[in-house]
Amino acid sequence: MDYVLETKSLLKSYRHVEALSGVDMHVPKDSIYGLVGRNGAGKTTLMRVVAGMQKENGGTYLLFGVDKNSREIKKERKRVGAMIESPAIFHDLSAEDNLKMQYRILGLPSFDTIPEILSTVGLENTGNKKAGSFSFGMKQRLGIAMAIAGNPDLLILDEPINGLDPEAIVEMRELILRLNREMNMTIIVSSHILDELAKVATYYGFIDSGRMVKEVSAVDMEKECRKALRIKVESIEKSAIALTSLGNDYSVIDDNTLDIFGDIGIKEVLDVLSGAGIKDIEKRNENLEGYFINTMGGCV
Repeated sequence: MDYVLETKSLLKSYRHVEALSGVDMHVPKDSIYGLVGRNGAGKTTLMRVVAGMQKENGGTYLLFGVDKNSREIKKERKRVGAMIESPAIFHDLSAEDNLKMQYRILGLPSFDTIPEILSTVGLENTGNKKAGSFSFGMKQRLGIAMAIAGNPDLLILDEPINGLDPEAIVEMRELILRLNREMNMTIIVSSHILDELAKVATYYGFIDSGRMVKEVSAVDMEKECRKALRIKVESIEKSAIALTSLGNDYSVIDDNTLDIFGDIGIKEVLDVLSGAGIKDIEKRNENLEGYFINTMGGCV
């Protein structure tokens, strides 16, 4: 597989806190790589290190196949755009003037492509309005405009949809898909809104306590996601005893609710749990949040 980014045993610590503990990461070319983990898991630190905003304490990484210690790495870094933590925008400038500043910083020879970028992110009609008066969603889109000013091959987005209202979330989702599909950008994106992340990601990395726990394609994850019957009963104790004869994995949700995993028929469950006082049964398919919990335990 062709990777635009590979990290090998990447380490990063702050004084006595180890933020990255030997991360191995593989981002396939043309993918939308969803980086999933709890607060403090190391997502933002990992993004900052691979974007060149912070220096690692150990390990290495390859960017477009070039080792980070190579003399060629500066040229490869120009192929990376990033919006990490908050949009890097000038609040007293318009969207167009913000991009002009970014173009100067990047050393781009002409402003000719600015109207196209503003149109791409949906800010073509903002005129002289200062960015400081933009809505939160508009600021996020301007931040992405700044990140794609150099037409990068790899775009890194840290929590781009968090804090947005439902309409702005849809707009951001469509923008991410458009950048990937129409502008051929490989995108690394993190988010706490896992249902939304599942609508765009084609590959996932699950990080916990500074370590990459698992990487999986969206296709393979869907195959691994377990089917389940969610059952409400009068007696969990009687259910647990009866389920030992069934042989399927199950999980107790609360005092009266459990999930039975696997391809199992409702009639079979009714027969086995006839003495447990079944109140309700519904079929469920595990989503990204459920997959995360089963992979690492707990919530994002």
